[in-house]
Order: sequence, then structure tokens, then C-alpha cells
Amino acid sequence: MNKQANIGIIGGSGLYEMEGFTDVRQVEIDTPFGSPSDELVVGTLEGKSVVFLPRHSRGHRILPHELNYRANIFAMKQLGVEWILSVSAVGSLKLEYEPLHMVVPDQFVDRTLQRRSTFFGRGLVAHVAFANPFCPNLSKTMVRACEEAGATYHVGGTYVCIEGPHFSTRAESELYRSWGMDIIGMTNLQEARLAREAEICYSTLAMVTDYDCWHPEHDSVTADQIVANLGRNAGTAKAVLRAAVRRLPIERRCECESALQSALITAPDLVPGVIKRELEPIIGRYIKAD
Repeated sequence: MNKQANIGIIGGSGLYEMEGFTDVRQVEIDTPFGSPSDELVVGTLEGKSVVFLPRHSRGHRILPHELNYRANIFAMKQLGVEWILSVSAVGSLKLEYEPLHMVVPDQFVDRTLQRRSTFFGRGLVAHVAFANPFCPNLSKTMVRACEEAGATYHVGGTYVCIEGPHFSTRAESELYRSWGMDIIGMTNLQEARLAREAEICYSTLAMVTDYDCWHPEHDSVTADQIVANLGRNAGTAKAVLRAAVRRLPIERRCECESALQSALITAPDLVPGVIKRELEPIIGRYIKAD
């Protein structure tokens, strides 16, 4: 691996322009799974090496179900990333999670239908534990960063990930509320799954932009509304990210770091050589390439 940064940020356009992000350069990476959403932006933030990836590409040109999640996470791994701070817009399914609030969720429910969310298969079987989908240590760092940045935030909660690109019907929104879901979005689940397979710590800073469509005074969600609230929250999000980067420790001490240790099922000598070579950045410490 060509290690260039150990901290990754995945988020919307504009975050890589945050104050204090210096020595910026663009890196083009190809992966066994194709190209990431865009060129990755590598630089220095709070004295640490950071790589930023605009999730939907510059200009927001890729729909949630069109994202090449595998290429995005694999590219981060190739650059040496050990922590991923994800920033995304979400709708609120609870009255107390108001627009412009931040949420650091701790659980997921998957309602997606057609997304590739594993590096494995094609002759290599792995079953990775995912009971706790967010790195607890990294999420604690995110929470402390929210407090330091003066954000209005909530700790914990379940993120229901829907297929999109359409917003929910009112019946769907009420169904998710009846299940006890807290926030709703379209992107983070696949990132978290793949990050765990790649033994990368992952946490989400969810920015509430709307009340979905269940709220009697918000019976429809528009893209204009979401973009406007994202713009209002951009400064706070940048402050949280800077604080989180400052607070990250030098070494990791969590289960994410060894997630594959007991997850790889296939005998090494039965794994196709091409798969060993393609996945070497992820599995190299457990299965050597021929």
C-alpha cells in the first residue's frame, strides 16, 4: 500500500475546503472494483494526514444506489486510512431530533435492495461480525468533538438506510417511526459494512436536515430544503471534524482493527490467486498472495 493518510473523511462537496486543510493535492486511484466517486483529496488537517472523498462526486452527480461503495472504501484502505469520519444528511423520525441538530448513531437497519456491500465472494468466504456497526471508540471521539464545537447533538440512535433516490412515502415514514427508528438516510450502511471488512474504524456525523414526511408541518421533503439546511450546518460540521481529527489517538485499540481475524472461512490454499492479489490490502495479514 502507498500509505499517504491514516484519517479519511467521506462527505459532501465543500468540506475539503475547510479552514486549516493545507498542503492539498488530488490523488487518482483505481481499484479492483473500479474507480471511486472522484479523485481523493489528500492534505494536512490539525497537523495530521487526512484524505477527503466527496461521496457523490464534485457537483453531486451520483445517486445513492449508483455509488461504487467498494471502490470508495478500498481506495481509502490503499492510502493507509485507519479511521473514517463520515458526514451525511439525514431526515429525522423523532420530534426531538430537530433540523440542524447532529446525531452520532450507533445502529443501522437496512432497507436497501440492490447494492454491493462486501469485498468477498468469488472463492473467498468471510462472515464479519456487525452487531455494533459503528466503532465505539471513534463514535465517542465524534461525540466529544460535537461538544467541543458547540453543536446541538444526540448520542446514539438507529439509522434506517433506504434505497432512494426517492424520499419515503408517508406510510413508510410512519412505519419506520413505529419500529423505533431515529434517523433516515440513503448512504451510510454500505460504507460501514465495507469499512468493517477492511478493518477500518467508522463513525457517522449525521446532520438532520428535515423531519422526513411524517411531521404534520413537514408533509413533503424537497432537495432545496435539504441543501439549504446543509449550508446552514456546514460551519458546525467542519468544526466538529477538526475537533475529531485533533482528538484521534495515535494507536487504535478496538475490535475493528482485527475484524477479519476470525471471519475468513475459506482455507487459504483454496482461495483463487487472483482474489489473493486483488484483496491483498485487506487480507494480506491473514492470507498471503501467491
